[in-house]
Amino acid sequence: MELTLTTPALLFPAISLLLLAYTNRFLTIATIIRNLHDRYKNEATDNLLGQIANLRYRTYLIRNMQIFGVLSLLVCVISMFALFAGWIAAGQWTFALALILMMASMLISLRELQISVGALDLLLMELEQEEKGK
Repeated sequence: MELTLTTPALLFPAISLLLLAYTNRFLTIATIIRNLHDRYKNEATDNLLGQIANLRYRTYLIRNMQIFGVLSLLVCVISMFALFAGWIAAGQWTFALALILMMASMLISLRELQISVGALDLLLMELEQEEKGK
């Protein structure tokens, strides 16, 4: 397979959109954490502590998603430079590494999504239990 200078450039829009989605996730979780922090100061419960621990883990996952996404973009640029310089083998290997980093970022994103849904499910179960108690 022949790898041209434009092939790594095809990843730029995908990586940019991923990073934008990750940033939106981070900002949303930051807002939720601030709200929970205020609630915890007023009423300290085990449920709030569990939610805060869950959000801390999700924040670390989002940080790692962003790191792998940025590294993918950086390695993609290095790949383009190598191809531009005529170093075809180096360009191919760095492009493969960029793809692997992007896959790692998306796998971490998948894990964060699973945790997010699990946390929402717990809240829904709590609502159902309160409704049955009425």
